Amino acid sequence: MPIKIQNDLPARKVLEDEHIFVMTERRALTQNIRPLQILILNLMPTKIETETQILRCLSNTPLQIEIELLQMESHTAKNISEEHMITFYQTFPQVKHKWYDGLIITGAPVELMDFEEVEYWDELCEVMEWSKTHVHSTFHICWGAQAGLYYHYGIPKYILDKKLSGVYKHYLINEKSRLFRGFDSEFYAPHSRNTTVRAEDIEKIPDLKIMAASDEAGVYVVGNQSGSQFFVMGHSEYDIDTLAKEYFRDVDKGLNPEVPVNYFEDDDPKKQPTMRWRAHGTWIYSNWLNYFVYQTTPYILNEDVVTFTDED
Repeated sequence: MPIKIQNDLPARKVLEDEHIFVMTERRALTQNIRPLQILILNLMPTKIETETQILRCLSNTPLQIEIELLQMESHTAKNISEEHMITFYQTFPQVKHKWYDGLIITGAPVELMDFEEVEYWDELCEVMEWSKTHVHSTFHICWGAQAGLYYHYGIPKYILDKKLSGVYKHYLINEKSRLFRGFDSEFYAPHSRNTTVRAEDIEKIPDLKIMAASDEAGVYVVGNQSGSQFFVMGHSEYDIDTLAKEYFRDVDKGLNPEVPVNYFEDDDPKKQPTMRWRAHGTWIYSNWLNYFVYQTTPYILNEDVVTFTDED
């Protein structure tokens, strides 16, 4: 939440230069406050687990948030009861007349398929096009990030020689971005994917900037200039045991997976995983909500708004 101070307090400029949210008395007197409206498009097969992980990340803020869950009408979820989907999820025709402060598009286990081969691709494209006029800021995760980059900017994905699985060290490229407020210069994040995007393709697009990366895992966070689109290649929302569940699932299937990198103690699957990314997972969602949603979204959501950048 913002620090409310007198309009001319000398500390104001110093704090603002550090990207600390300072609200002057003048602004506080005219501020209208309402709950943030966040829509989550959950494409993961583990619906309940993914719901819990993302909600946990979103909850670490004093902001009041109202959540709605969205499913693809053109796809039938196989690992969850129909009752759960009917009770808690909406379809796109039920929400497309609404406006939202934020949209989260999750990953999906379809990355080895061409985008156009995914059964709900046309519907997802409709959602992503709608988001440009009905959502203030969108946060894409893993395959959802690759799908967003492909749809909005034509950036292709590439199949890796082997699955990228583990917890990797990352560094900040755009250290002054509000998205990384509170971050250390180096931080860890989990990845679990078979495909990637390449920096050289992204760097050709003037509207995009690579904000964080890893020597081993490649491009990590990409944002557009206005702050209305973020693309995060990893899974900062993962629980401590999520990679372990995926690893042992693949072992049971006889896929002979490699042990996730930098995850189990001593890289031994018989030992417990080490949590290295909880602070990062908390901060990236909190900063997105605070700086790119709460501080810039209009009070009436269907109003035109001025674009916002990290330099503003």
